[in-house]
Parts: sequence; C-alpha cells; structure tokens
Amino acid sequence: MKIDKQLISKLEHLARLELSEEEAVRLAGDLNRILEMVEKLQELDTSETAPLVYINEDVNVLREDKVEGQVSREEALRNAPDHDDEHFRAPKVIDL
Repeated sequence: MKIDKQLISKLEHLARLELSEEEAVRLAGDLNRILEMVEKLQELDTSETAPLVYINEDVNVLREDKVEGQVSREEALRNAPDHDDEHFRAPKVIDL
C-alpha cells in the first residue's frame, strides 16, 4: 500500500487538519516509511515464537476489600453547607 496525495487529503479531512503542501508531502513520506517498516516486520519468521501475554512475571498483590472507618449519616451531613435530613444538596450544574 502506498500513501498518495488522495489518501493524505482524506486523512486531512477526517482529522480536521489543514496541511500545507509541504506538510502533506512530508506526512506522506513519513507514513510510507512507517508502512515499509511494518512490511519488513512481516518478513520475519515468528512461527517458533510464543505470543507475549505478560511482559513480566510479577503478580499484583491486592488487599481484601473491607469496609472501615464509616461515619454515620448525621456526622457526614454535619459539615455540609446545604443538606436535608438524608442527602447532600448541590447546585444544579447541567441544564437539560
């Protein structure tokens, strides 16, 4: 696959870019070099290579989830600037 001026124009439109002629030529060259590198990688024989699932053997050690340090509703609402008996009140931020 070769990157041509028509493809660059389409990509420019999709990305909402406005490229100068020089930038478009430079971008086409860069993209063509990237495709050449990928094609070169396709030539490698990977039939004997196992797929990489994890980069290292480390395992996350996670703590058990347990509820601690709860406060009562009254304590939580005590310092609220505005509340009713059950909920915090906040100003409306989305106008639907």
